[in-house]
Formats: sequence, C-alpha cells, structure tokens
Amino acid sequence: MQITAAVVRERSGPFVIDQLDLDEPRADELVVRVVASGMCQTDLHGRDGYYTTPYPAVFGHEGAGIVHAVGRDVRAFAPGDHVVMSYPWCGACPNCMHHQPAYCVHAFDLKMNGTRADGSTLVAKAGIQVHSAFFQQSSFGTFAITNERFAVKVRPDAPLELLGPLACSGQTGAGAVLNVMRPNPKDGIAIFGVGAVGLSALMAAKIAGCDPIIAVDVHEHRLKLARELGATHVVNHTGRIDVLSDIRSLTGIGVRFSLETSALPAVFREAIEVLMPAGTCVLLGSARAGTDTSFDMKFLQEGRMIRGVMQGDSIPQEFIPKLVDLVMDNRFPIERMIAFYELNDINQAAVDSAAGHAIKPVIRMPA
Repeated sequence: MQITAAVVRERSGPFVIDQLDLDEPRADELVVRVVASGMCQTDLHGRDGYYTTPYPAVFGHEGAGIVHAVGRDVRAFAPGDHVVMSYPWCGACPNCMHHQPAYCVHAFDLKMNGTRADGSTLVAKAGIQVHSAFFQQSSFGTFAITNERFAVKVRPDAPLELLGPLACSGQTGAGAVLNVMRPNPKDGIAIFGVGAVGLSALMAAKIAGCDPIIAVDVHEHRLKLARELGATHVVNHTGRIDVLSDIRSLTGIGVRFSLETSALPAVFREAIEVLMPAGTCVLLGSARAGTDTSFDMKFLQEGRMIRGVMQGDSIPQEFIPKLVDLVMDNRFPIERMIAFYELNDINQAAVDSAAGHAIKPVIRMPA
C-alpha cells in the first residue's frame, strides 16, 4: 500500500514529505494507521547521523494509532484496536529471558539499523529500499508496521494524539521514578533537565508524594511549567556557579533521589553530588560513546548509588496502560508539554524542539 512519510535523504538533511510503498505485514506483524507520533531528540540524532541508520530513512519512534491489518498469526490484536508502538527487544537474549526487555543486548541494532532483524526494510520508493524500522516502527508516516510484541493495546476512550510520547519519553521519565526509585512520600528529588523526560519524571514524583521536588533547567518557560506540574522549587541553571549550594540550602542534607537528563558530564556530577547519604542518582540522558565523567570515590562510600536506566525499566504492555489511566484521571497531564504540528510542518517541529521552544512536539498525520 502507498503511504505518505517524512524521509531524510542525507545526514542532517531536511525531512522531505514523499509517497512510499509499505511492505505487506508478516505473520507476526501489525499495520497501524498512525494518528500521531511524538518527536524525540533520538529522532533528530538519527537524522544527524549519531547512530548507524543509513539514508534515506524514515524516523519516528513514539507512534500511536489504530490497527489497520494484522498478520495471519496475530491473535492479541485486531483491526480497530487502539495501540501505542513501543521499543523493540529480541525476546531471546539473557536480559529478555530475565524479563528485562529494556536492556535487550540486541536493542541498539533493532532500534537504529533501519531494518528488521533480517535486514529487510518496511518501505520502498520505486522498488528501492528506504531505511525504516527505526525502533521497529518508523512512525513519521501515515501508516507503519510493527511486530505484535512491540505494540501496546490502550483503552479506546483515550485521545490517541496524546499517547505516542508515552512510548519513550513518558515511560522513560515516569518509569525511572515509579519502577526504579520507588520513592516513599516525603522523599526529596532533584530533576536536572525538565524537557519531556524530566517533566514526566516530575509528574510521577508528584504522584508518589515526593517532597521537595526540585526542577533544574536553563529555560524559564520549562521551569514555569515544572512548577505548575508539581515542582516545589525551581533553579535556573543559566550562569549559576554553584547550583549545589542552592539545592542544599533547600534540603540541608541533600536529596534522596536525583535524576539527570542532559547527559552533560558537569551536570551529571552535580546530580550525583546533591545526594544525601544512601541516595540514588539515575542517569537518563543519552550521551555519545566516549563521553567521560568523574566523581569523588569517597563520596560514594556513604551508600550512594548511581545507575543508568533505559525505557523506564518498564514492561510496556503493563506500564503504558497504567500511564494512560493516569492521563485520563488528570494525574499525568501530558498535554501540558505537547505542541502539535502537522506532518507538512515537521521541519518546523524539529527547529522548535532543538531551540527548546517546544518541549514535546507531536506530529499529527493526515487522515
């Protein structure tokens, strides 16, 4: 079938709207009519050649839509089902077998190679392959194919145009808090970087009853929104020489938890050093290979922990429906961070995202 999609033809090139031919679904795959797809920094990093995805390519990995067709062996989904397309995992490696799909040892290739595991693509142009299967979905198009293992059925009364970001930034931030930190009420948390991931973590921290909730960022409009969404204190990092003193003046002994989203080594060190004894720092920022940082080893001897988290340590089929319920109960107001763009305006969405003007761009597909 023919679809409309945004194609990047060269490194750092623009998104070009084009007509492509979508492959037939295999026995264990779904064809999804994409209603909307969030735009994440990972999509822009893919566009700019940070990963192994060849060109031409279709990106997008926060897709939500309606099942259009299913492969012959699919039993859990049917046409008309509302779904969110989440991250891929192989299902056979040691981590997948231990129910840790977020840490699948083959995840990078499945996400970034632009092909199915067997090297085939999902779309073509005049018989020539266009690299797709980005995160095994490539959802910057009117239709997408995904494996049934990566799809999550969601309640039909929830607005699909809001749900795509739950696939990545939403479950990454919220899952870091609710699945990994598991704070008790009144535990303090400092969140360094309140973009879409950080704000998702902040809303989860509010749900968990954290206090104080300290938001740190360089954009005043993000800090304003952070306060409206539950931050008890905000710190503008711009030009600040000693952010740690600001936070310690609020907490005395530091915070039980901290979360770092920028992947900047200096900020990561601040997120570590703001911890109280026995505190935990979670790194969510996606650093490029070879990015080094340092910290005081003696500081860690007081029971402090540092760990990286991917995809919120979540099982999407379990966690995303819980987030959807929170959205519908107005306890996870994800719409507050979303800016909508039509597919034809996808390049403006990328500009606004890179400049920090749009916290979470969401691309709506033409009907």
